[in-house]
Amino acid sequence: MQAQIEELQNLSLNKTPQEVIKFFLEKYGDRIAFSNSLGAEDQVITDMIAKIDKSTKIFTLDTGRLFPETFDLIDRSSKRYNISIQVYFPDAHQVEEMVKEKGVNLFFESIENRKLCCHIRKIEPLKRAFKSLDVWICGLRRDQSVTRTDIQMIEWDEANGLIKLNPIVDWTENQVWKYIKANNVPYNRLHDKGFPSVGCQPCTRAIEEGEDLRAGRWWWENPETKECGLHAK
Repeated sequence: MQAQIEELQNLSLNKTPQEVIKFFLEKYGDRIAFSNSLGAEDQVITDMIAKIDKSTKIFTLDTGRLFPETFDLIDRSSKRYNISIQVYFPDAHQVEEMVKEKGVNLFFESIENRKLCCHIRKIEPLKRAFKSLDVWICGLRRDQSVTRTDIQMIEWDEANGLIKLNPIVDWTENQVWKYIKANNVPYNRLHDKGFPSVGCQPCTRAIEEGEDLRAGRWWWENPETKECGLHAK
C-alpha cells in the first residue's frame, strides 16, 4: 500500500487542488466520497467538486447537537450547487443508552466520556458512510492545529482502511477565505461571529484574538487531545 501512496503522491506533485481532485474523481469513480464537515475549508472543496463532477458523493454527519446555522448551510449549499448532500445520523439506541447511563452533557466530565460521545455520534456513522469506498476526501490543513502539522496531501488511513486525500493541506487560512470570497462560496454564518471552527453546539465556542484556530473546540481540554477520532492515525 505504501508504494501505491507514494505513486499517487508523485502524480500529484505541483498540481493544483482542483487538478488533484479531478484526477482522483476520474480514477476512483463511485469508490470515492467527500466527507463535508461544513467548515470553511470543506466548503471550498465542495465548490471545487461541484465544478468538476456534481455526481460525486458528498456526505455529512448530523450528530444531533449541531448549530442551527450548520443545518442552514447544508440547505444553502445543496441549493447553490444543485447537489444532494447525504446526511448520516448516529444510531438512536446507542445515543439513548449513552445519555441514560452518563447524562446528556457527559462530555464535560472527562476526555473518556467526550470521546465516547464522539464515537457514537461521529465515528460509527462515518464507518457506515465508508462502506464500498477506497478514498475519502477531507478539508484538513496543516496549520489548523498542533495535531495536524504532519498530515500529507495523500496518506493511508490505517484506522479506516482507506486512502485519505487532503487537497488543500498546504493552504493558509487566508487562502481559504480568499477563495471563498472570490467564488462566492456559501459558508457558516458563525464564522462571522468568531467561530473559525464549528462542531457540535455544546463543544464549540467563539475564540479570542490571538487564540489557536481550534481553541474553541473542546476548550476545556489540552490542545493535544482535541481530535474527535475521525482523523486518528
